[in-house]
Amino acid sequence: MTNEVWITGGGMVSALGDGDEAQWQGLGRAAAGQLAIDSRSFPPFHIYPIHDFDLDRHIPRKGDQRAMGPLMHYGVAAAGLALAEAGIAGDAALLGKTHLIAAVGPGERDEAVDEQIMTLMMGEGAGAALLNEQLSNNLRPTLFLAQLPNLFAANVAIVHGLVGASRTFMGEESAGIDAARIAFERLAAGQGELFLVGGALNASRRDMPSIYHCGGLLLTGPVGDLWSRPQAGICFGSVGAFLVMETRAHAEQRGVRPLARLAALSAGRCRRLPGAAAASAARQWRALRPAAGPLAVISGACGSGPITREERDFLASLAADGMDIAVRGTAAAIGHSMEASFLANLFLAISCLRRRCLFAPLATSEPLERRLDGAVDRVLVTGWGHQRGEGLACLEAVP
Repeated sequence: MTNEVWITGGGMVSALGDGDEAQWQGLGRAAAGQLAIDSRSFPPFHIYPIHDFDLDRHIPRKGDQRAMGPLMHYGVAAAGLALAEAGIAGDAALLGKTHLIAAVGPGERDEAVDEQIMTLMMGEGAGAALLNEQLSNNLRPTLFLAQLPNLFAANVAIVHGLVGASRTFMGEESAGIDAARIAFERLAAGQGELFLVGGALNASRRDMPSIYHCGGLLLTGPVGDLWSRPQAGICFGSVGAFLVMETRAHAEQRGVRPLARLAALSAGRCRRLPGAAAASAARQWRALRPAAGPLAVISGACGSGPITREERDFLASLAADGMDIAVRGTAAAIGHSMEASFLANLFLAISCLRRRCLFAPLATSEPLERRLDGAVDRVLVTGWGHQRGEGLACLEAVP
């Protein structure tokens, strides 16, 4: 027997604000051309920085705040919002069986401490003893960068009192897609009743432009239409996004109402030869077998020209085959958030289902930018990684 999977809580912080209503209002401002973008901090690159939020509300202890960097702040805040909405926050019995799945990238250094140590090591008498002292006393425990996802999950668990098993993923967009997929498949198969799933990205790290500009991926000119940028067309955005996913039976047993039903979720990858990503997405689409009727599409298009155009052509082909769809590329409003991108778009899809409507187009040349006739009861979320990984998810309103 396959269990029905419900989403019962969600939390998100981004350039648009803190929580569901702030995200929705921010999407409206973005559609009107008021973009929350920073082009001064890392010229010639552009980022969508996190909007101010009350850190003390989400992480009350100052010691916990100091032990984390911004990336972990965003994740812990979003997780807290999701747990609170699902009615789990502070409930020891439920927290004791909530499994955690998180997706984040490697690395988050304390840059001020790094510079301080480098300066000290240039002085007279600098040696191994001084270096060891500085490393022991001043660095946050993120020196071994490959372990950051585990530390991220640990901080979420410690602050919010989660006791269930945890699992972490690292690997750009595919990590976020797989985090959601594993939770969905385990719930459907009866391998757990309650999951907290999410991720985060800190776009304001000074090393981010260096890393991705070397790959020819970051936009350096004017911030134009998301769907018609060059290959170097990505603008990163800081995001923290978490969802509470559980079986229908478990949610009904504890009397909680669903935000949405997660009807299907699939992930794939290909070698990214021309047309290969579209073929991968087409296979996933056929497996979903969506019924006829209006379908909103929340697209994870990253902005890198070739792969974004391929997704645009794929979506246009669905309309040509008779699907009644309207598309919104959210990276135009919140930037591209790598591991957190797919999870953030699941959250924004739920925002549409809450209101039974689709927000206004975010670009004048948005593919199939029209508004849907009637209430929005189904949303398709896409996640096409800039280099690898394709994912699709279908969410439905629950009467």
